[in-house]
Amino acid sequence: MSNEPITRTAQVSPPNKHQLAVMIWIAVFPTLTVINLAFGDWLGTLHPVLRTFILVTIAVPIVIYGIMPHLHRLRARLITGTACS
Repeated sequence: MSNEPITRTAQVSPPNKHQLAVMIWIAVFPTLTVINLAFGDWLGTLHPVLRTFILVTIAVPIVIYGIMPHLHRLRARLITGTACS
């Protein structure tokens, strides 16, 4: 038998549509702002459709794989009252 403590993960329900909308806004706004600040001069020379395609191609993976998992964990910690580490 192991002497390691048993850890239990509290189950948190998925965010409702309003919570998810706020989480997406929190993730998308700064991401697009940083991309525009970093590449704005270059993107400004492109056709709007191409510019949008490039922005989406860069932003969506950052938001989905980089930022949203952290926001979901933060939301779970806030709901369960566990300390953020």
